[in-house]
Amino acid sequence: MSDTASTHHVLGKEVAMPVQVRTATAFMAMYSVPTGPAQALIADSDLEILQYRPGRGLCTLVFVDYIDGDLGPYNEFGVCFLVRDHNRRGGTVFQDLRELGSGGAGALIHRLPVDGDFTLAAGRGIWGFPKILADFDTDHRSATRRASVSEGGQLIAELIVAPGISVPGSGATASVAAYSSLDAVTRRTSWDMNPTGMRSRIGGAQLRLGTHPIAGELRSLGLPKRALVSSSIGNLAMTFGNAVGVPAR
Repeated sequence: MSDTASTHHVLGKEVAMPVQVRTATAFMAMYSVPTGPAQALIADSDLEILQYRPGRGLCTLVFVDYIDGDLGPYNEFGVCFLVRDHNRRGGTVFQDLRELGSGGAGALIHRLPVDGDFTLAAGRGIWGFPKILADFDTDHRSATRRASVSEGGQLIAELIVAPGISVPGSGATASVAAYSSLDAVTRRTSWDMNPTGMRSRIGGAQLRLGTHPIAGELRSLGLPKRALVSSSIGNLAMTFGNAVGVPAR
């Protein structure tokens, strides 16, 4: 498929670009992780972990329930790392923080289990997102959010997020560069988000890891441990543009 196509063909259906997600709900926890082990996990992407303080990067675990969108309803679990813009190599923590504050940093989607065949094919074929089929048990409606994801009978992770404090200013659109790495190709996708009903707090998350290899990767980062911050989003509208290949160094 062309990176610049306005329409993609997925499992006999046409997917027009950009892809719209009109209704979704999500909750997440962000963790401080050591830069070295995190960089080792994403080495194939040719991207660099952004450091928010010396030797430390940021990893976010997120569960999303897609309710109404162009790819249909499905559940998703993401393991994401904040990374430097692909055009920048090396630098100081000050430069990283400045890039983060200016919106120049990106999010590498490192792992992405889902529970739908169509979104699996679309995610891998259009954007190079590393989607795999998995099983989900979720509660996105209660004040305390909970979900678990397993693949092949092996638990990957269970995450529980307690209620937070309402975040002012929700409803504003934020744009993020979403990076993916699949089959030795790194891609960059424009990703616009419009969250409403967002609540957040320091800590507030309980994480349990299973025996799946993805759980082993998270353990190599020192998880489970106390989250820096946890959040829930009542509705998350999103738009995904076409993916563009990132030239190798």
